[in-house]
Amino acid sequence: MVDEMIEEAKAALRMRARAARALLDHEERAEAAKAAARHFFDGIALQASDVVAAYWRIRDELDCQPILVKLMDSNQTVVLPVVLGPEQPLDLRIWEQGASLYESGFGTLAPSELAPKAEPDIVIMPLLGFDGTGTRLGYGGGYYDRTLASMTKKPKLIGLAFAAQELESIPREPHDVPLDAIVTETGVRHFGADA
Repeated sequence: MVDEMIEEAKAALRMRARAARALLDHEERAEAAKAAARHFFDGIALQASDVVAAYWRIRDELDCQPILVKLMDSNQTVVLPVVLGPEQPLDLRIWEQGASLYESGFGTLAPSELAPKAEPDIVIMPLLGFDGTGTRLGYGGGYYDRTLASMTKKPKLIGLAFAAQELESIPREPHDVPLDAIVTETGVRHFGADA
């Protein structure tokens, strides 16, 4: 019964977060992506050896491309997620400089199936909503939850979102791994030990 109540609450929050994100116009989105990229590189500690998982934007998500371009230009190892199936973890494949990207489900792009795989040290995660305690509200498919549970190391989790996607409170279930930081067009907020 409690799980059903939590899922109903999350479904309502997803609708609110989608609506807030949808209100932003094209120009606001482009400027927000550039500002978030500046904040990411100013506020998130990166080592040259870090493998960074990012994403290729779908629908009206905050565009990660300005971050991806700078990571690639600085020769940082970047992996992009590939959806293999509805109950499977994401396949994280290295995107090498100059390599083509291919359709990989849900309207996103990723490296070919021949690309090498790597576990990331930092995961930049898309999301529908976040709260002041670092709880991330995803799309409800559990892809990132399964992926994180299957990893042998614990990466730093960085949410990437518009500031308008902040919610007052999101119910956190045992499988919900909190963010280490959130990056928006207004800045970086650290949670937990890094706060």
